[in-house]
Amino acid sequence: MKGGVIRSGGGVGGIGVGGGGGGGGAGGGLMRTRLRLPVVLLSCSLFFLAGFFGSILFTQDPQGEEELDAPMRRERLMEAAWPGMAYGESGEPEPSLIPYQQILSWQPRALYFPQFATSQQCENIVKTAKQRLMPSTLALRKGETEESTKGIRTSSGTFLSSDEDPTGTLAEVEKKIAKATMIPRHHGEPFNILRYEIGQRYASHYDAFDPAQYGPQKSQRVASFLLYLTDVEEGGETMFPYENGENMDIGYDYEKCIGLKVKPRKGDGLLFYSLMVNGTIDPTSLHGSCPVIKGEKWVATKWIRDKSKAV
Repeated sequence: MKGGVIRSGGGVGGIGVGGGGGGGGAGGGLMRTRLRLPVVLLSCSLFFLAGFFGSILFTQDPQGEEELDAPMRRERLMEAAWPGMAYGESGEPEPSLIPYQQILSWQPRALYFPQFATSQQCENIVKTAKQRLMPSTLALRKGETEESTKGIRTSSGTFLSSDEDPTGTLAEVEKKIAKATMIPRHHGEPFNILRYEIGQRYASHYDAFDPAQYGPQKSQRVASFLLYLTDVEEGGETMFPYENGENMDIGYDYEKCIGLKVKPRKGDGLLFYSLMVNGTIDPTSLHGSCPVIKGEKWVATKWIRDKSKAV
C-alpha cells in the first residue's frame, strides 16, 4: 500500500453524526447570511484547487508520464509514495508551518496531510481525552431511537474544546487546521476525540445534516478534519464507499469496507468536504470507519461549519 490509501470493492450505510444544530436566523443579518456560505465554500474550492495543482507539480514523472493513460495517471497521483519530511518541517506546533497535502479524491474532495502533528502532540491529546471517555452517541433523525440505531457507532469518545486542554496541544492543532483550511477557528466545533477498540466501527454516514431528516439548521458542516492519533496494526480505515459516484445504485452491506480507504497513521491528517460549492450535501462524502481488527484506533475530529459559533 502506498500513501496510506487503498481501494477495494462491497457496504449500506446507516446515517449518523455526533452533535447537531437547529433553528434558523433572519432579520437584518439575512444578506450577510446569504453571502457567508458562498464565500466560505469559494475559499474551500480555491484551496482545494491550489493543493491539486501543487500535487501535480510534485508528482510529475518526467520519464514515461505521457505513455500513461488518464486513469493510470490519476492513480499514480493519488497513491504516490511521498518521502518523509524532516522533523520540524511539518510536525512543529507553529501554525504557520503546514505540511504538503496530497489529493486523494475529487469526489469527494479529500486531501491528506502527512505528519500534521507530532507524536508528542498526539499522545497529549489521548492522555487528556482518556479520562473523559463515554460511549459514542448519534444525532437522531426523525423517527429514530437509540435502540433502533444501536450498532451503527460502537466507539467511545468525548468532546473537548481547546480551552479544556491543560497542555495547550488542542489549541496548537486548532490553529494549524484553521491555517490549512483557510477557515477561521471560530467556525469549528469542539474536537470529538474517539477511541475504537477491536471490532468497533462507525457505519457509513454524512457529517452534514440534511434538514429534511434532522430539521432546520442554524449552520451547516462544510468540512471535517480528522487527525489520527495512533497507528492501527490492522483495520480501522476511514472509508468513502461512494467515491466517484460508485456503489450508489446498489444495496450494499454497510459492515463491509469498500471504495476509497485511508489507513490511520499517527500524526497524519485527513480533510474532506461535506458540501458542494452550491451549498448542497455532496452525496459522495458518505464515509465510515472500518472495524479495528488488530490494535486500537484514536482519532480527533474537527467539524467545521459555514458560520461562526457566535452566530
